[in-house]
Amino acid sequence: MKVRESGMPHEEMWRDFFDPMKVLSIFGLDKGVGDMVEFGCGYGTFTLPAARMAQGVVYALDIEPEMTTIVLQKCLEANISNVEVLIRDFVAEGTGLANNTMDAALLFNILHHEEPAEMMKEAFRVLKPDGILAVIHWNYDSSTPRGPSMAIRPSPEQCIEWGKEVGFQFRETGRYNLPPYHYGLLFRKPSSP
Repeated sequence: MKVRESGMPHEEMWRDFFDPMKVLSIFGLDKGVGDMVEFGCGYGTFTLPAARMAQGVVYALDIEPEMTTIVLQKCLEANISNVEVLIRDFVAEGTGLANNTMDAALLFNILHHEEPAEMMKEAFRVLKPDGILAVIHWNYDSSTPRGPSMAIRPSPEQCIEWGKEVGFQFRETGRYNLPPYHYGLLFRKPSSP
């Protein structure tokens, strides 16, 4: 199941929206995180920086074969060997990863699809107790020049509600402004049920 069209910019423009290492550090992913899963790796904007931080494997999933080919090539060129790139329809089929095995999950610019809570539920399933879920999305503001239409663009409050519904903990200190056009949210899977 493909995600609804979001008006994803070309890679050159996309790169200018983020300082990936800084964003990943804001979420604490530079503090000895082991294995990670990235839902929708796209151009690998965050994949390669995450791999440089991770002490384990980064599972980079995307439904688009073209995107996975790009990420694989970038990993080869950068001599990065701890990324496993998978063509995967994780919306329809899940990640294929075992329960309670990931230290972190990334849902970046993807919660505008038809079943966002299901993706958060899958992230919850694969995360270890005390694992973290990092969410980035386009600002919920019609003046933002890119991103999905406002009809399908989630607000931070909607994302927080979906996360809590599937069992994540959220604290207001886990809300971030990521200029120029994004917000970030940090969720944690409880350490005990």
